[in-house]
Amino acid sequence: MRSIIYKIVPATLWQDARDSGEFKGAAVDLTDGFIHFSTAEQARETAARHFAGQDGLLLIAVDGEKLGEALVYETSRGGALFPHLYAPLSLTAVVWEKPLPLDSDGNHIFPELDR
Repeated sequence: MRSIIYKIVPATLWQDARDSGEFKGAAVDLTDGFIHFSTAEQARETAARHFAGQDGLLLIAVDGEKLGEALVYETSRGGALFPHLYAPLSLTAVVWEKPLPLDSDGNHIFPELDR
């Protein structure tokens, strides 16, 4: 059984990852020293808190089991455990990528998420 985790990424930044075969992280990831991910239960709140009203985003689903020991669940917001990757993300671990459009109220429309 796969453990799916999610990353919200600007489409332009993700294109750089496609070109190179790995994702090194967004600016916040590079600053923090790890790539921030969310579980299915956390993804909507992450979008609302950190990407409110932003268009041109992708939701990336990743097979966490393919990331090995570099993936660590650490306490963060409100005591919840969030997945953090202490290595570049190899695109071989990506399950799918889908657009994360906005509805008429400026909220992100999520596809069905694997848990």
